[in-house]
Amino acid sequence: MQPTNNQQNPNPENLPNAKLILLLGILSILLCWWHFISFAGIVLGAIALLMANREMKLYYSNPLDFTISSLNNVKAGRTCALIGLAISVIIFSFVLLMIFGILASLPFWGMIH
Repeated sequence: MQPTNNQQNPNPENLPNAKLILLLGILSILLCWWHFISFAGIVLGAIALLMANREMKLYYSNPLDFTISSLNNVKAGRTCALIGLAISVIIFSFVLLMIFGILASLPFWGMIH
């Protein structure tokens, strides 16, 4: 029997991937600071964002079946993933620019004797 709008579900469940999304969001922040490992922050942040969007759609399709604390975990993981993704993209781009700059200046250094 489905609860009506006036009834609360007596045993709401957690969203299936709420803790995983929070973990991936936190890891995307932790892995964004180290040069090429920042690519892992990009990947983890993107995965966490995709999963968070799916979980939020699941929650809002039937909010009485899930706990609000699991929704809060999904929202926190989404926020961490956004932050980690932004920082990772900036750092990864900076590292690539440095490498291309070094490679572009190599012929110049060969001419100096």
